Amino acid sequence: MIKSMTGFGRGETVSEQCKITVEMKAVNHRYCDLNIKMPKKLSSLENLVRGTLKESVSRGKIDVYVGLEDLSERAVRVRLNGGLGKEYCCAIRELGESLGIEGKVTAFEVARMPEVLSLEETPLDSEGITEQLLETLGRALEQFVESRQKEGDHLKTDILQKLEGMKENIGVIEERYPELVSEYRGRLEEKVKELLEDAPLDEGRIATEVVIYADKICVDEETVRLRSHIAAMEEALLSGGSVGRKLDFIAQEMNREANTILSKANDVAVSGMAIDLKTEIEKIREQVQNIE
Repeated sequence: MIKSMTGFGRGETVSEQCKITVEMKAVNHRYCDLNIKMPKKLSSLENLVRGTLKESVSRGKIDVYVGLEDLSERAVRVRLNGGLGKEYCCAIRELGESLGIEGKVTAFEVARMPEVLSLEETPLDSEGITEQLLETLGRALEQFVESRQKEGDHLKTDILQKLEGMKENIGVIEERYPELVSEYRGRLEEKVKELLEDAPLDEGRIATEVVIYADKICVDEETVRLRSHIAAMEEALLSGGSVGRKLDFIAQEMNREANTILSKANDVAVSGMAIDLKTEIEKIREQVQNIE
């Protein structure tokens, strides 16, 4: 199965104590780059999330957002620092006595002093929250992988169609080569006849020139290697897996052969076919960049 590096997935679970949502999206990247944003309450589980993701993803820049909504009745509780309150109370009384001021200190006044009363979040059930987070992540990951596979199928189909078109262009180039040699021989013989008029032609010399020309424009090696690269790319696409880097390397080699064919081209038709080859290869390289 071919996978694209772009994708999106979302999962959500609700329990008695909380609601967890996981959203993940990805774009192409040379390596596996995970960016995970989690609430403070779940920060201890980040390595677990990261490890789970790496089991299913090998390449791509992936942003993961984890949301947590505490649904428990005592999500936040008031914490009383009684000892500190007593110290405030004693200190206020001593201050009043030293200043000669009479007055009664109320509990409300003491409660307003710094850190006597504070709010603290109640801890969640660690085992239950871990299971719920993994379940939510699994749902998001399933959708994420499915979207990547669907996009990967589209890429595979399109690339295979482009490869078929390239094989047709190569066939035209191979058929044109003998015609070029024959045309060159004909032009050469006519030119020699014009120069020598009635003198006999030196068939050996003409044959030598034709051989030199034929060797100069010969692209047999390039077309054979190009067909081999096309076959290797088709095999990799059909076998599936994480083949993005391999396909990128093959595309580079294909481009090198197309450049050589274009540099040797001594014919408008062959030059046009070579340019078409380079254009298709460039399109394939762009698409390959998105394959995992």
